[in-house]
Amino acid sequence: MKQIAQNYKTGDLKLLEVPAPACQPGGVVVRNEYSLISAGTELLKVSESKLSLAGKARARPDQVRTVLESARQQGISATYRKVMNRLDSYTPLGYSAAGVVVESMVEALPVGVGVATGGNEFAFHAEFNFVPKNLCVRIPEGVKAEHAAFATVGAISLHAFRRSEAMVGEVVLVVGLGLVGLLLLQVARAAGVHVVGLDPSEDRCKLALTLGADLAVPPDGSGLERARECLDGLTDGAGADVVFLAAGTKSSQPVDIAADLARDRAKVVDVGRLPLDLPWSQYYEKELEVMFSRSYGPGRYDPTYELQGVDYPIGYVRWTERRNMQSFLGLVAQGLIALDPLVSHVFPFSEAVDVFESLHSGDVRGVGTLFSYPREVDAKRVIRVEPLDARPLDESGGVVRIGVIGCGNYASTMLLPHLADRPDVSLKVVTTATSLSAATAQERFGFEEIATDYREVLGSSDIDAFLVATRHDTHAAIVGEALEAGKAVFVEKPLALSRKELESIVDRVESSRNDRVVVGFNRRFAPLLTWLRGAWGDLDHPLHLDYVVNAGPLAKDSWYRDSNRYGSRFAGEGGHFIDTISWWLGEDPSFVVADATPNDPDDVEVLLRYPSGSVGRISYLTSGSRRYPKETFMVSGGGQTARLDNFQKATLWSRTRRSPKSRRLRGMDKGQAGELEDFIRAVKSAGPMPIHFGSLLTTTEATLAVRESARSGERIALQLQA
Repeated sequence: MKQIAQNYKTGDLKLLEVPAPACQPGGVVVRNEYSLISAGTELLKVSESKLSLAGKARARPDQVRTVLESARQQGISATYRKVMNRLDSYTPLGYSAAGVVVESMVEALPVGVGVATGGNEFAFHAEFNFVPKNLCVRIPEGVKAEHAAFATVGAISLHAFRRSEAMVGEVVLVVGLGLVGLLLLQVARAAGVHVVGLDPSEDRCKLALTLGADLAVPPDGSGLERARECLDGLTDGAGADVVFLAAGTKSSQPVDIAADLARDRAKVVDVGRLPLDLPWSQYYEKELEVMFSRSYGPGRYDPTYELQGVDYPIGYVRWTERRNMQSFLGLVAQGLIALDPLVSHVFPFSEAVDVFESLHSGDVRGVGTLFSYPREVDAKRVIRVEPLDARPLDESGGVVRIGVIGCGNYASTMLLPHLADRPDVSLKVVTTATSLSAATAQERFGFEEIATDYREVLGSSDIDAFLVATRHDTHAAIVGEALEAGKAVFVEKPLALSRKELESIVDRVESSRNDRVVVGFNRRFAPLLTWLRGAWGDLDHPLHLDYVVNAGPLAKDSWYRDSNRYGSRFAGEGGHFIDTISWWLGEDPSFVVADATPNDPDDVEVLLRYPSGSVGRISYLTSGSRRYPKETFMVSGGGQTARLDNFQKATLWSRTRRSPKSRRLRGMDKGQAGELEDFIRAVKSAGPMPIHFGSLLTTTEATLAVRESARSGERIALQLQA
């Protein structure tokens, strides 16, 4: 299928050939018929992408702060790679569309039904989209698909109106008569509210008058005077009951206009994008209430609502984003919203790049611009791509053919760069949930095929091993299926999120007689740590090992916060630290004891007891300073002490030397390259995996036992030892 995408680093727009999305539980795949371009939101994104790096930083100061904090903990090199990876990748455009359901996992939305779709993560400018059910509504009878494509933007306007609580007979002022402003005007008129509009464009003012505005004029001297006279006439001199700021501008003029033309104790609703440099005295004297209208309505930005399909009870939340979309289409069906006057252009999707460039340059102007899509489209989920630079492969020692499942930021920056240039590795296929992620990975690393459904490539005879880097809740199932298919597997931690999942992997290993799996416990392969372990020497005494992890707080939008789906933070990351201690000792733990702070269950202290009498302790801390290094590892015993400081410095104080031995790295190497090297060698030679399967089981079981012990206060004995 075709999809338009933008490289945020360069600003380039491309119409790409990408695999169609797979249908997932709780959603539908929709063949687009029309999609609406948002001249405000999308063109702003296009404009920002054409800025220099410094300009992008000025446009997003919040992201700059996050980057600086990451650099302090993860190192400059790793942070730079992550930032460049995010910038130098394809990002989608579009968030308001309409089409026909072609695949469904939602009973209420069967194949063949017409739907309006929303969301900048789903309703893309693309021939096919996967859309969760709460961002998808049926098109009412009599509403054309090109009009249904306005539903998401209509919901934005409807939600803004609901926020204002304007009532029949009141008077509102709409500052900015773009697409949102003109829809707001019609929503207000449908509710029996008078509307006065302001916009610099004479054409938009004329259009507003045809749509029912009492007055629409430019915000210049004479226009403002006319607006004041009209408002005075409608309100007996009181002023507007509500002012909607629907403009996209860098000027503070709309804010000043609101203060001047609003009545005493009026509401000012910001639904546009403009600086809110409020004139304090005017807003204070009138006691104006300033409020924001966030997107389409309640449910927006809530993953439980949008991704998992959990609706808000109507008795508590009357108007969710989905109900707002339905309500808007209902107004269209009743003839209370006129959309034909707002459709300025309809372009075939094949011209998408030129259309965006023309809109950005100003060569094409208008209120509502639509893309139309062909009816007959092939929805392939696996696409063969000509490599950008076909490099010769080293056939002398054998070539390992790799398939990659999941290719997010970690895989793109910390794993694949170590494989892409190897002459003994062939990157055959990359499979991702979203089409553009696969296209980005292909362009960067030269995969031969891109796909959106891993099951379609799992049994391929052209693949020797899979690298699995999806989100945590999918690891166990994918690993089991890949082992059943006879493949070697490198899976990022964790191996499993529950004992049931772990037992299912054991069953798959036994039934397939294939235990060729390794988990991305890369710390044991870190150069400084392997040097420190070698310098330590023999283990002739029980040891005490301390691993302090300054994990820090999660970002508010982190998927890790959904612990019901992705497990606890320690379940996701703790295997690293347990594995490191076990590797140092050369044995697996016998039991686990854990405790957590009452205010934050992710803050845990873990005690591991080993058969030799050694004790490992892990302090996993989420409430410390971001400025403190993330990981500190210490070993003590037999007259020696070793310390590793954030994989940048290793020091050994021995019983025989007066001064300590130490080594430093200029950057930070946590062992990803070393583990992948050993994995490729094992696959080529059919030799043993870098970490014994039994150790993987025990480490994973110990990781899962941490939450169980923290809740019960009991010591948990480990059963799945090697």
